[in-house]
Amino acid sequence: MVCTIDHLATTAGVTMLGRGGSAADAAIAANAVLAVTAPHACGLGGDLFALVHDGAGPPRTLNASGRAGSGADPDRLRAEGHERMPFKKDIRSVPVPGCADGWVALHGRYGRLPLEEILAPAVRYAESGFPASPLLAPAAAALPGVDGPVAPGAPLRRPGVGRALAALGADGRDGFYLGEFGAGLLALGRDPEAGGTAAGEYSEADLARVNADWVEPVGVHAFGHDVWTVPPNSQGYLLPLALAIAEGLGLPAAPGDPLWAHLLAESARAAGHDRLDVLFEGAPVDGVLATANERRAGIDPARRSRLRHLVAPGDTTYLCAVDAEGMGVSLIQSNAAGFGSMLFEPATGINLHNRGLGFCLTPGHPAEYGPGRRPPHTLAPALVTRPDGSLRAVLGTMGGDSQPQILLQVLARLLVSGQTPGEAIAAPRWRLGPGESGFDAWADPDEATLDIEEGAPWAEGLRERGHDVRRLPYGGAFGHAHLIDIRPDGTLAGAADPRALISSAGGL
Repeated sequence: MVCTIDHLATTAGVTMLGRGGSAADAAIAANAVLAVTAPHACGLGGDLFALVHDGAGPPRTLNASGRAGSGADPDRLRAEGHERMPFKKDIRSVPVPGCADGWVALHGRYGRLPLEEILAPAVRYAESGFPASPLLAPAAAALPGVDGPVAPGAPLRRPGVGRALAALGADGRDGFYLGEFGAGLLALGRDPEAGGTAAGEYSEADLARVNADWVEPVGVHAFGHDVWTVPPNSQGYLLPLALAIAEGLGLPAAPGDPLWAHLLAESARAAGHDRLDVLFEGAPVDGVLATANERRAGIDPARRSRLRHLVAPGDTTYLCAVDAEGMGVSLIQSNAAGFGSMLFEPATGINLHNRGLGFCLTPGHPAEYGPGRRPPHTLAPALVTRPDGSLRAVLGTMGGDSQPQILLQVLARLLVSGQTPGEAIAAPRWRLGPGESGFDAWADPDEATLDIEEGAPWAEGLRERGHDVRRLPYGGAFGHAHLIDIRPDGTLAGAADPRALISSAGGL
C-alpha cells in the first residue's frame, strides 16, 4: 500500500511494488513524482527524513537534511539589521538541499529496482506534462516558464526538473549535485541580488559532501505501543514527549469530549514550550523526555495552564508505503514554506527550500546560523511498533510547527479510541496557533490561540477551560496526514488525507 497527496504519485509507488520493488522503491518513486507535480509542497530543492521498519525492533532512521554553505556568515546578517533569518528571496536561508542524497541513501540500503527505473514515471511527467492539481493551480504562476493563471487540470511541463531527475538516475548523486543543478546553485550563491557574495554561499566541497546520515531514532512506550520518530535537528521528539505526558492524564476514550482535546492540547503545549531553547542538531533529548512527569504535573484538567513556571502552513509532503514483505517506510520531504525561498535554480527551474529559517541569529546559540550546520527542522515522521517489535503503523503529516500536534491526535484516535485509519485521518483537528508564518508557534506559547477545525465539537468546552479558541475552515491548514495500519492478521488499512483534495491510498 502507498498513501500520498496525489493519485499520480500513489500510482507510481504502487507500480513499483507490482514490479517487485520494496517499500523504499515505492516511496522514492512517489516522492519523485511529487517533486514534479507538487512543487508547492516538496521537491529536489528541499530536505528529507525517513523511518524504515525492516524486521523486528526500532526503525532505521535517515536524516537527509542539508547543511548551510561554507560561506554562511551570521555577522553579515546581523550587520544588515536582521534579528531572524530571512524568510524569502535570500540564498542564506537555503542550506544545500538533502532530498536527492536521501533518495540515494534509501535506495542504496533498501532498493531492489534500478534507481533509473524508479525515477522514470517522474521524468515522464516532467517532460510530457501533468495536470495541475487544485492545490498547485492557484499558485502555479510562481513557477519559471508559467505565464499567468493556471486552471485546475491544465497541463504543465517541467523539463528542467526532468533533466535533473534523469541525471540523478543515470549518474547518482554526482549527476545532480555536481551537474547542472549544482552549477546553478553555486551561481546563485554568488548573486548579490539573492543575498550572495562574490566569495559565494557555497563551495564545490559543500556540494560534494553527502547530506544523508543514518541515525538513531527517538522513541517512547505509550498506550501499549512504541512510537518512533527522528531525532534533532528535527522537532520529532515533541511527539513522544507529548504522548508520555498525555498517557498519565486519564485521556477520555471518546474524541468528541472537549476534555480529550484539552488534555492533548495541554500535553502538546507542555512538551513544546521550550523548543526554541532546546532544539538544535545533536541536541540530547533523553533528558528532555525524562521531564514528562514534571511537565504533566503542571497541567490542570479543568483549566488552561500557564507555562512559564514549567521546567525547561508551511508546506511539506508526507507519504508512506508498506510492501508485501512487511517493510514500512515513513517519509517526509519539504520545501519548508510553500515554494520555499521563492528562489529557483535557473537552469532546471527547481525551487529551493528555505529551511534555513530554523537557524537562530543570537550569538552563541547552539542553533546559530553557521557553515556546515543543520537548522532545526519541523519535519517529524512517525512509525509505531507493537511490544514484540512488529510494525503497527506508519504515519505523518505536513503542517509546520503543528506536525507533532496533528500526529498526537491521530495516534490517540488510533491507539486509544480504536478508530479506523479513515476515521482518524478525516476527523476534525485542533492546532496551537502557528504565529505569522506557521514556523513560530513557540515564540510565545502562553499567548497562542487554539485553532479548531470546522466540524469539531469542542469549542465551548475549551473556552470554559480558558482557551482562546479560533474556528477555521476544514482543510490544509490542519495538515495533510496519511496512515497505514498493519492489522494483527497482516492486512493493511490505509487512509490518505481528504484535505489534500486529490490524495490517494492505493495498494495491491
